[in-house]
Amino acid sequence: MPIQIPVSGVHHITLVGSNPKDTIAFYQGILGMPLILEQPNLDVPEETHLYFDAGDGRLITFFVRDDRATDATPTPEMVGAVHHIAYAVSREVFERAVVGLDAAGYPNTGRVDRGFMDSLYFRDPNGSLIELAVYKFTPPEGRSIGEVLAAAHLLRVQQGDDAITEKHLKEATVQLAR
Repeated sequence: MPIQIPVSGVHHITLVGSNPKDTIAFYQGILGMPLILEQPNLDVPEETHLYFDAGDGRLITFFVRDDRATDATPTPEMVGAVHHIAYAVSREVFERAVVGLDAAGYPNTGRVDRGFMDSLYFRDPNGSLIELAVYKFTPPEGRSIGEVLAAAHLLRVQQGDDAITEKHLKEATVQLAR
């Protein structure tokens, strides 16, 4: 019988970054993530392990080296690679980012309508694809985002639609509010 190991959430994600200066400048300076811990990589002492708070108590960490050059070449899309990391933002922050990223020297996609959320994509200084995401709904009292999305998905399937739209979200939130 296969083993099942239930997880309770993402603890942290660790990426390979360039150097401390450029990594801190972007993640703390542009994305506003506080650097909360900096210590040697306990498995590779010549590297530094940077820990940033992604805003919800979850961590994103980087292995960096002082002598590693920053390279903005997009990370490859291949099996086992990270395609992108999506960070949740408020609607107000999303709107500021649409305008502010270009001014800060970070070309981006502008608003991308995903039906149930708006997204904006751009690359960090090391070529990692970053998404800023904001949901188009607020769950009813006592309900979670996941419950709304699951209910909207069932409605979408029942109605034969290709993707979740704001119509499905409205119907799902009404159902869950009962």
